[in-house]
Amino acid sequence: MSNDDAVPKGKKQHLVTLVKRHSVVVRVTHWITVLCLTMLLMSGLQIFNARPQLDFGNKTDFDHPPVAIDSDKVDGKARGYVRIGVHRFDTTGVLGMSDFEGKPTERAFPSWATLPGEQDLGTGRAIHFTFAWLFVANGLVYLVWGFATRHFRRDFVPSRFQWRHIGGEILDHARLRFPKGEKARQYNAVQKITYFLVALVLLPLLVVAGWTMSPGLDAAFPFLLHIFGGRQTARSVHFFAAFGVVLFVLVHVALVLLSGLFNNMRSMISGWYDIGQERGTHG
Repeated sequence: MSNDDAVPKGKKQHLVTLVKRHSVVVRVTHWITVLCLTMLLMSGLQIFNARPQLDFGNKTDFDHPPVAIDSDKVDGKARGYVRIGVHRFDTTGVLGMSDFEGKPTERAFPSWATLPGEQDLGTGRAIHFTFAWLFVANGLVYLVWGFATRHFRRDFVPSRFQWRHIGGEILDHARLRFPKGEKARQYNAVQKITYFLVALVLLPLLVVAGWTMSPGLDAAFPFLLHIFGGRQTARSVHFFAAFGVVLFVLVHVALVLLSGLFNNMRSMISGWYDIGQERGTHG
């Protein structure tokens, strides 16, 4: 008796169908990127704490910065706040004023979010620059491989069929309906567009804006300052791009959990992904 015959009439049987979804290069560069972005974010917040404001152009407006995280006293009590333009938001306990070793401390980002935890600009900069160059080297390997193997054309550009049905794919994503079977063999249009924007637009912008803050690199490549219109603008772009990456990571991790943590982690560690085919049975 065959396996199909052993299944009750009208029932469906879930078949484990593994396909090779991620190459070794994708998996290795992915995990190096995860490490680098974690270290860069936490050390970057440590650096930001040394001057917790954002400006535009070439000059710093110490009196009226467009964006600032600071603290002051209200009715005799220290309060933390975030100011964006003329709007001010109370963020005591997290931003501007937070506990460090049990004591309220004036600092833009709290100790649990920075590396190192205590205020140490020198160590923060050393960590940041070390992982920044590792991130760049890792990214170059991925870019060269991606173009050489047509990975970007195949996996980051939606097909004509996907463009025609992108509305339905967006609705499926919003409703947390994840593809199964043959449709799960490749990224859908939403995934492709998102990965294209993050890997080929947002992350390169983050890197170039970071380079523009370096006087040494500005001297070697003076056009960088002209592209951004000033070092302070580059710093602001760098900051907002970093939090764009954070937003992507939060959504990405949430979808990984909702669509199947074990299956997604296995695919990014071993390369094998279960497309979750279902098939009907014969009477």
